[in-house]
Formats: sequence, structure tokens, C-alpha cells
Amino acid sequence: MWFLIGVVITAFGIAFITKAALGTTPITSLPYVMSFRFAPSIGVFTFILNFLFIVLQAVLLRREFALIQWLQLLVNVVFSAAIDISMWALGWMNPQDLWLQLIVIVIGCAILAFGIAVQVAPGVLAVPGEGAVRAIAIVSRIRFGTIKVAFDWTLIAIATICSFAFFQELRGVGLGTILSAFLVGVFVNVYFTRLTWLGKLNPPPLALDD
Repeated sequence: MWFLIGVVITAFGIAFITKAALGTTPITSLPYVMSFRFAPSIGVFTFILNFLFIVLQAVLLRREFALIQWLQLLVNVVFSAAIDISMWALGWMNPQDLWLQLIVIVIGCAILAFGIAVQVAPGVLAVPGEGAVRAIAIVSRIRFGTIKVAFDWTLIAIATICSFAFFQELRGVGLGTILSAFLVGVFVNVYFTRLTWLGKLNPPPLALDD
């Protein structure tokens, strides 16, 4: 339950950052750019990308890909739908001044980081993006953090290339993308340090094995 609550909060945080109109989070940058060019929404493209991340995990990990991780498909549906619903709910929010946009980004990063902290604490599932990073790290034997940075910047690079290919200008990637790449991690660390109740969300190891 807490994991799913965290997923919904995470989706709302992503939508909040996106509404600042200065880009979006690194992992959402490609779906965001694609939504400018094609009819499906950012949520639909997020679903497609996350589905590919799940397949990538299964291919890389093979027998080590636990059956419970296929529940990421359900998580993907909830997450992608929550993004579209959040974008609709925040339709009224269109900050124009740069200082307002920056405030929206910071608040959005705080919301997103809180959602990540809540969904990570129970230790139940990995969201598709993080699961893909973990799978690559296991296979390559390179540190998770190193792969995470390379993974995020690769998505940003692909989104940037697609943006210039489709529109001959930069869309969907901007200052908000860069800020969120740095701020979200900072907020997550603060939450885990200050909010001691997050640790209580993690059930005993035997519950995870079941």
C-alpha cells in the first residue's frame, strides 16, 4: 500500500515539475518530448518506455529476474495513469515569470523526492526505471550510482536529439531537467535522515521472501 502511495506521489511530483514549463525530470524527458510530436499523452509514452525498461531487466537478469518483479507492469499502469491525471489536475497552473517557475520546480522536486522515499522504504518492488539501472549495474558490475547518472544523462541526450530532429529547437528539456537531476537526490537524503518513520515502512525480511 505504501509503495503504491509513493508511486502516485512520485507521478504528481513529476507533473508538478513539468508544469513549470522549463523541462521535466530526466527519466520523463523522452516521453515528454515525444508527447509534443505525437498524439499520445506523456503518460502513454511513459508507459511504453517503462515497459521497455521491464523487458530490458528480464533480458539482462534472466533467471535472476524474480517473478514478483513482473508486478512492475501493474505499477507501470498506475504510474503512467497518475501522471496524466496529475497533469490534468494541474491544468490551471501555468507560471509565466521565471522566479515562479523556479519555485514550482523546487516544490515539485520536494514532492517527487518524498514520493520516491515512500515507495523505496517498503523494499517491495523496483519501479521500472530504477529496476533497469539496477539490472545494468548487476550485469556490468559497475556501481549503481555511476550507472544511474549515466542512465539519466543518456535519456536527456536522446530527448535532446529527438527535440532538435522534430522541431529544430529544444523542447521538453531545460533548466528544470538539470535542477531536478540534482535537487531530487538531495531531498531524498533529507527525508531519510529526518523522517524516521520511513524506516518503519520496511517489513521484516521474511515478508519480502514470501
